[in-house]
Formats: sequence, structure tokens, C-alpha cells
Amino acid sequence: MNNFAIELQKINKSFGPVHANKDIDLKVSKGTIHGIIGENGAGKSTLMSILYGFYHADSGNILIDGNKTTIKDSNAAIAAGIGMVHQHFMLVENFSILENIILGAEGGQLLNSGIANARSELKRLSDEYGLDVDPDAIIEDVPIGVQQRVEILKTLYRGADILILDEPTGVLTPAEADQLFEILELLKQQGKTIILITHKLREIMAITDDVSVMRRGEMVATRTTKDTNVEELAELMVGRRVLLQVEKGPADPKDVVLKVENLNVRDGRGVPMVKDVSFEVRAGEIVGIAGVAGNGQSELMECITGIEHAESGRIVLNGEPIGVTGGSNPSEMRDRGMAHVPEDRHHMGLVLPFEEAENSILGIHQRPEYNKGIFLDIENIRKDANEKIEKYDIRPPNNRLKTANFSGGNQQKIVIAREIETDPEVLIVGQPTRGVDVGAIEFIHRRIIEMRDAGKAILLISVELDEIRSLADRVLVMFDGKIVGERPPETEEGAFGLLMAGIEDGDTTVQNGEAG
Repeated sequence: MNNFAIELQKINKSFGPVHANKDIDLKVSKGTIHGIIGENGAGKSTLMSILYGFYHADSGNILIDGNKTTIKDSNAAIAAGIGMVHQHFMLVENFSILENIILGAEGGQLLNSGIANARSELKRLSDEYGLDVDPDAIIEDVPIGVQQRVEILKTLYRGADILILDEPTGVLTPAEADQLFEILELLKQQGKTIILITHKLREIMAITDDVSVMRRGEMVATRTTKDTNVEELAELMVGRRVLLQVEKGPADPKDVVLKVENLNVRDGRGVPMVKDVSFEVRAGEIVGIAGVAGNGQSELMECITGIEHAESGRIVLNGEPIGVTGGSNPSEMRDRGMAHVPEDRHHMGLVLPFEEAENSILGIHQRPEYNKGIFLDIENIRKDANEKIEKYDIRPPNNRLKTANFSGGNQQKIVIAREIETDPEVLIVGQPTRGVDVGAIEFIHRRIIEMRDAGKAILLISVELDEIRSLADRVLVMFDGKIVGERPPETEEGAFGLLMAGIEDGDTTVQNGEAG
């Protein structure tokens, strides 16, 4: 009897001159959680796209339960019992959960007796796998963690025995990630086979049975998870030893560069999201803002950078007040010495159909060095882009390539390079390493520390508590739109967790107006 749910044999795939997958062999045992890791651009997603029918391999074989299988498209993958949960969810936001789950399967056997049968099947799956959802809730109204449950339920509804999850915790809070792991364990106990693509080595160690490592299109190693460690896996991924902990000396704060005073911001629905927030950031320090996503961090950052306007309050930049209730915009903030790495690179940091060189000057294209009279100086723009590509190790090193064709980590490097190379006085960074592999994380963290040591003021917002504690010199915690406390970064994780949940842990809490 064959013990492998999946066998990939000598899989090859090229995109023009780029050999994305080179003679890939992979065996995934039934009823296990198998991790696949590698740097951004290593070929992980390409390999899984071949397995799910989005791409066709140039050569090689796919075996499902020991049987050679041709997967010509996603429908064939679903028929073979394969489901995929993508990093960016494939949901219709104004549809209900039930409508999203049956979408594309309306003519399936389960729907022959109508929508009531579909609702009944959804309840059975929810109960069996601990995926509690309200079938009538609208997707845009539910948290990200619930949306991910919907994606998993979609695969189960279609009869999947093999689930592929691509960077499943990239948009989840720590609590949501823990809930996901509990669900995956339950799925495994029920006999499902799970392939987990992630760059987070701690997750690999916590949840997988086996782990395979890809580097530059090749499968370089497979390990039993309990017999390896994060240091070995990081070195296998990158091909060299990787610094997993940020090395930095003590901060040397100088004058206050950014001051936020009694800021109040409402979202597009008129709901208060930032409530009387005050703090300061000095030259030569990193101030981190920790918190569960959705507690006002995004609105705070967008107001500071001029994207959104405040209802009331004041922002002072380099001693000059900014008209936050309607007089500021991102261009003005740039002119005043502020740079911004947005938390959503796809929607706010990049124009994906543009070439890399075009994105490398996005928002700063009016500067004299990029212009020749009334026309852009294309030659100089491309020369400048090449310098950034080399300095920030952006792969592939091609400034004519459409930005959509870069991996997520290299897209992030394009944004980081553009913003840091403007030499700002204040750098606002949101989720700097979301969806980024371990080698790129090390690189980005080092650049942020270098900015601090060069005397820049840095405001760092991240849902990754480890990242905040590692980089920040002071940590503020947001809950329900308010700064509920300030702690040194060496504070225990549990104490931060309590504050992030709105529970004071008995220590002195720094309230709004006193932080900083």
C-alpha cells in the first residue's frame, strides 16, 4: 500500500530564461503536515501552482495516492482531492460566507436539493473540524482569521483530502495563528494531508511533521522536523549562516522629531478608530507600536503620513505643526522629510503592472534627478534603479521586469529601497517583513537599525510581536484605538499579550498623553 499522498518526480518549469523549478522531487506522507520553506523566489509557489493546475510543468510526473495524475487545471486538482488556500484570499467581499463556499460548485451533487442542503453540509463541516462560522455573515464584515476559515471550508466542501496553504499566517494575529494551528492539527487527525508553505521557521518547528527546503528553484533538503532546528533550516534556505536575532547597540535618542498630540481619527464608516492618542518619537530611536490588527494602528499610520485626515488633534514634524484635519497629504509629508513603508505593499506601495524602475521612483518622480526638462530622465531612472537593486539585493536584478512578477519579499525590498534612499528624517514603517523570508528579514531589519544609528526617527508598526520586541527601543501598545501602555522591549511576551487584549497586567500603565 502506498503511504504517500503526493509524489512529485523531476518537475521542471521555466518562465523564459528563469528556471523556476529544476528537477524537483518531493514525497508527502499521508496524514501529515509537510512544510515547504525557502527564500522568496525559491520556486515554492510555482511548484504548488503546478500541483494545483495553475501552471503546467515542462516535464516531470505527479502521483496522487500512487497513481500518475494529469492536472490540467484547478478543476482537475479539485477532482483529484486537492484544495488550495492562497496567501491572498479568493473571496467575494460582498457575498455571504455560504455564498462564497458554494461559489463555483453550485451544480455539485450537494446542491441538488437546494441551498438548505448546502447550509446543512457547511454546518457539518464546521462542527467536525472546529471551523465555527456564521454562514449568513458578509465576508467584508468578518475578521481576517474568519475569512481564512472560509477558505479552508471551501476546500473541504469540495471534498479535498490534500490541502495546500500558502503563507497562511501572513495576515493573521498571533491568536488567530494559534487557532489555525489547532484547526490544522484536527484536520491531520481526521486523515487530511496538509502542505504548509511558510517563511516562519518557528511555525515550521511548531506544527509540521516534515519539512522540505527549496533554494533557487531546487529542492536542497528534506528533514524530519523533530530532528532539525531553526538554525539549520535557515542556513539551508539561504546557503549561509543567518543572523536570527537583530544585533543592535543601545539607542542614543536626541531631539523630538515627530510629536502626535490628542489625535482622533474615524474610518470611512465614521467609526472612531484612533482615540486621543499622544506620543513622541526622537531622532536616533525606534518606537514600536504593538497590537492586534484592527485596533487603530492602520488609521494612525495613514493619518500621520497624510493619507487620511483626523477629526481632531495635532501632529508636529520637526517643530512645525501639520494640518491633520484636512491640510496635509502624502506629497507634503515627503517634502517635509517623512518616508512611509505602507503595510499593504500591493495596494499602497506599488503599482504591480509597472516596471521595477517605475516603482523605484513612485511618489518621488518629480525630483530633479529623475527629470530632463518636461520629460522623465529614463536613463537616469534606470541607472538609479540598478543601484538600488544591487544595494538591496533585489532578485531578479532586472529593472524592466513588471513588479507583479517579483516575489513578495523582493517587492517589499523595492518599497524599502525607495523609501530609505530618500534619506528621510522620519521613517514610518508598517509590517516591514510581512510575507518575507528569513534572509530578507535579516536584511530589512539591518537597514532599519542602520537608519536609527544614522540619527533618524523611526515609527514601527507590526503585528509581529517578536519583530517589535527585537527592533524597538520603546514599545507602545494599542488596544481599541488607544495607547494603553508603554513597556521596554525586554518585557515578557505574556505581559504584552495582556495589554494587547486590553488587560492591564498590574504594572504602571502609561496612558495617552504620557507616553514618550
